[in-house]
Amino acid sequence: MFLRVAAIVPLLSLAILPAIEARPQSYAVWAADSAIARGQGNGLGSNGAPVNSYEHGEFQWGLRLLYEQTGNKTYFNYIQAGVDKIVSSNGTIGGGYSFSAFVQDYIRTGPSFIYLFQQTGLAKYKTAAGTYRSQLNGQPRTAQGQFWHKLVYFNQGWLDGIYMGEVFYTAYTKAFDANNATAWADITSQFKLMFDNTLQNSTAPNNTGLLYHGYDFSHTAVWASPDRGHSPEVWDRALGWYAMALVDVLELAPANSGALKPTLLKILNVLAPNIRDAADPASGVWWLVITQPGRALNYFESSGTVMFIYSLLKAVRLGYVEDADGSIVAAMKKAYSYVVANWVVPKSDGTMDWKNTVSVGSLGGAGDYNYYVSQTVPLNDLKGLGAFLLASLEFEKLK
Repeated sequence: MFLRVAAIVPLLSLAILPAIEARPQSYAVWAADSAIARGQGNGLGSNGAPVNSYEHGEFQWGLRLLYEQTGNKTYFNYIQAGVDKIVSSNGTIGGGYSFSAFVQDYIRTGPSFIYLFQQTGLAKYKTAAGTYRSQLNGQPRTAQGQFWHKLVYFNQGWLDGIYMGEVFYTAYTKAFDANNATAWADITSQFKLMFDNTLQNSTAPNNTGLLYHGYDFSHTAVWASPDRGHSPEVWDRALGWYAMALVDVLELAPANSGALKPTLLKILNVLAPNIRDAADPASGVWWLVITQPGRALNYFESSGTVMFIYSLLKAVRLGYVEDADGSIVAAMKKAYSYVVANWVVPKSDGTMDWKNTVSVGSLGGAGDYNYYVSQTVPLNDLKGLGAFLLASLEFEKLK
């Protein structure tokens, strides 16, 4: 695999970054090519067996955008080859997928299925997408109508699930069922219920005006608060998933999607300035546990940071959020400068390594501060690297 970091995307915006050794012309291309060179996001797990992975779906989303921007067919072919590892010729989904487990994470590969059907016309991709749509029809819900994150998480809605489920739900409805007003109302409800049940209020300790990781409508989880059943901390990546879902669904949603766009615009305009203001003042990036800045064992986390950069730059670029004084874009430039100076590591083979992405964050246990800061931080975690690809695509659109 030869890297194409030198001559694909002419940029003006990289000039604002501090000088670094062997700066590539496009960090987006460098990130994508480095992951491809390592065989990441290719539909296979570390054991070489097919795997249905939400982080592969996230990475494929970035590769699609990069392909559309550069015309380099390598990226399209990589998406298709990865999906073909888990979708059989008759549209059956493999890679460990279990319909009856009702896991929203699986569904994040669904937008790739829809895209490949639209590009190739192969029926197997539409069939596979239809399986995910059927899963949503049966997905367990709270009494308010919020999808459970998984069957095993009784009555729990997580921010993560909005990115995993609703981007696909929107893409599928737009592509195959655009006049389904019930579906559009349901997608709207998923975002609003999550926002209403997890937004920090003025009485919260360490109030950031942001969203807790999730909530338990039944109030039976060990971490559920007495009022709305929310979890105790604002975890950066969960909020990042939700923020990316907001801007991606806003871009996808057609004019006939009812209250979806107005609802998401209202939510986004509440969160965007609060995300900007929650960044560490000195570095410009975000703590792993945003509600505990500077606490022992907390650290600057890379996946949430680049998710925020992507979301807020895209929100401003597409006019979803007004940035009259330029403070949002300025904050994202500052954050991006820190990112490339501290978390991107050039290697002698021409690829780059990616640092400081936490491996996991779950509400399956205590859901407290000590849990989040105890998780491993592996090198080249694709959840962060895929989001860096997305953030770089947006950054490189700045003039």
